[in-house]
Amino acid sequence: MVVRALTTLKMQRNTMPTVILLDVSLSMCRRVSEEASNGEEDVLRKHLAVHGCNVLLDHFMQHCKLEFTALVIFSSLYEVVAPFTRDFELIKNVLTTLDEYDMTNLETGLLGAAQHVLDEWGNGTPCQVVLITDGSGRSGPLSLKHSLASSSQSRESQSEQFPLPFPFPSKLNIVCIAGPNEPGLQVALPMYQRLIELNGEGNIFVPEGNLSFKSVGSMFERLIESNFCSYQGQLHCGNLSSPITLSPPPQPYCRHHDFDALRVAVGDTIQICGFLNVGDVSSPPAYSKHLVLPLSGKEDLATVTKLNEGGGSDDEGSGNDEGKIPSFCVLLHGGLKRENMVALCQIGDNWFGILYSWADNKKKSNLMLSLFVPGVDVIPWLGDLDCLGPACLLPENPYTIKENGTPFPVKVHEKRSYSQNCVVWIRQEGLQSDIQKILRHARKLPDKSQSFYKELNRVRKAALAYGFTELLEGLASVLDRECQLLPASANPECALHLSHAAQALRTTDKRDLRHNVSPYKSRSSDD
Repeated sequence: MVVRALTTLKMQRNTMPTVILLDVSLSMCRRVSEEASNGEEDVLRKHLAVHGCNVLLDHFMQHCKLEFTALVIFSSLYEVVAPFTRDFELIKNVLTTLDEYDMTNLETGLLGAAQHVLDEWGNGTPCQVVLITDGSGRSGPLSLKHSLASSSQSRESQSEQFPLPFPFPSKLNIVCIAGPNEPGLQVALPMYQRLIELNGEGNIFVPEGNLSFKSVGSMFERLIESNFCSYQGQLHCGNLSSPITLSPPPQPYCRHHDFDALRVAVGDTIQICGFLNVGDVSSPPAYSKHLVLPLSGKEDLATVTKLNEGGGSDDEGSGNDEGKIPSFCVLLHGGLKRENMVALCQIGDNWFGILYSWADNKKKSNLMLSLFVPGVDVIPWLGDLDCLGPACLLPENPYTIKENGTPFPVKVHEKRSYSQNCVVWIRQEGLQSDIQKILRHARKLPDKSQSFYKELNRVRKAALAYGFTELLEGLASVLDRECQLLPASANPECALHLSHAAQALRTTDKRDLRHNVSPYKSRSSDD
């Protein structure tokens, strides 16, 4: 079996973009002390910031090649100097050409980052925002202190509202290019912590020891370790297994309840429990989606070489071509694609997902993992996932029954509220559509009398349930108008039905949910 390279995806839902928000104000041009610069002349704080950004981008180039990154600079204004891209070398080249500008306005920078994410990805894609500044809190009307003081106050327009929390799922990390004992940083730290609290999740990173290239590099490595580490785990199915990585890395599931918070992290083992037809799974709601890629390295190559030396030919074991390494990941992907099935897998305690083949076009396909929210009843039509088992163990295989070729969906005894034919008037078009439906049946009376009264009582009950009693008078007026506009060729009973319905809508004792508008009894029906 030959390992085929799984192609990359360009789907917004399968990425976790990163915005590097870099401060380019005049305060970033302050010199670093001679002791910290190791004798190098004119080492500025912005040089240390660029060095840290390069450390981060180098990590992306090696471990996060599928992720998009953007560079936004700010002072009193903001500018998107590198829109979202996977060309990390381009961003590194832009960093070397940046100029310095005027004063720092963190609110403007955060607004620029939020706007760029909304323009490119919308408000449903999780995003990482890395704010890099010199730790100077400043003072005055554009200072962070002033912005936080006015953040709780109502502003004149929506565009002037404080940008935090971001209108999309996000994590805000603040990186300070300042010594830990600097007075300005000590003043700014509580305000930075307030920004983290407003957004909901994130951390503050400060160099350990004197400000230098080494300490800043170590600080960015701590940032990478806590936020940008790639996922590496094992995919198991019986005796078969394969080391894999997921892109983007799965984030822990966190949900706050009334008195506690549920936080579950993805384990390093993904165990396949069984296989289902694609039609049985249909399109379940997913918490997140990830591209599954097999890992291959020197250790795997060495293992295969030893196996070949024991029972294979010299030609098979002499090369280090990755295309000759057997991979369970490729076997699983090909099997699922050919058989049109999905693999139900467990990634933690009471946490499940499905593996399946996904194609972005007719020629390329990928092995994907969709994670559900934690629980065993996350797919209503499958029932309790713990109760699933092989179909061959059932007294009669449900897939062989012609009347019902699949055991799904599982029928429940209780009646679901969403299975009722309820009336929903969220927009004006919905109400207008229901009224027009009544009028279409009204013009075909008495042939459509059964459908006419059914729709009429349906709208009447909904109006009474919503307290929209004015609708009854309006609908009665519409029926009177239709009665007057009937053509000469219309059936004489049509006018009688319309007049009867209009009068019933206006009658006070008929405004009871337990009663319906009864059909008009014509002479022909009495006979």
